[in-house]
Formats: sequence, C-alpha cells, structure tokens
Amino acid sequence: MPEEVQDVFGSALLDAQYGDEPESSRAFGEGLPSTIRKLVEDFDKDTYRAAYTLAFPEAVYVLHVFKKKSKSGIATPQPEKQLVLSRFKAAALHYEERYGA
Repeated sequence: MPEEVQDVFGSALLDAQYGDEPESSRAFGEGLPSTIRKLVEDFDKDTYRAAYTLAFPEAVYVLHVFKKKSKSGIATPQPEKQLVLSRFKAAALHYEERYGA
C-alpha cells in the first residue's frame, strides 16, 4: 500500500482511537453490521479501503485493509466482505476475553 494511503488511514484511525469519528469514515454497508466502518482513499487510479470497528469501548479493531479490485461496479468482492466479517467476530471474542464484556 502506498505510503500516502497509509498516512491517511493512520491519521483517521488515530482520530478514532482518541474517540473522534474520522471525517472520511462511514458505515461499510453491503450487508455487514452497522458497527463496521470503512475508510476509502483513491491513489494513482486505485482505490484502497480500511475496515475497522468502534463497537467495543476500550479498543479500535482494524479488520482489513485492501486494494479494491471489483470486476463489476462499486461493490466489494464477497471474499473481502467475508474476511471482514470473520475478523469482526474474532475481534468480539478477543474483546470479551480481554475485557470481560
């Protein structure tokens, strides 16, 4: 991932870590839980996405960061969405084990 995109995502995730909603953040949508958020950044004719969640009071979990390669339209490919969802479930288990919530 280009350094410029890393910087944009890093800054937004730092905002989230301090309790602020990043300006560029929005619900991921596409059938995923509403607590999963996404950041989108275009760079050099490519689009990058970062999926994260603020569903847990003590933590920000980055679930997946990827270059979008949809072959049809703007939809996120199903394997990417499944990976985000499986990592969200793993984050929920980790949070419960760590914080007992």
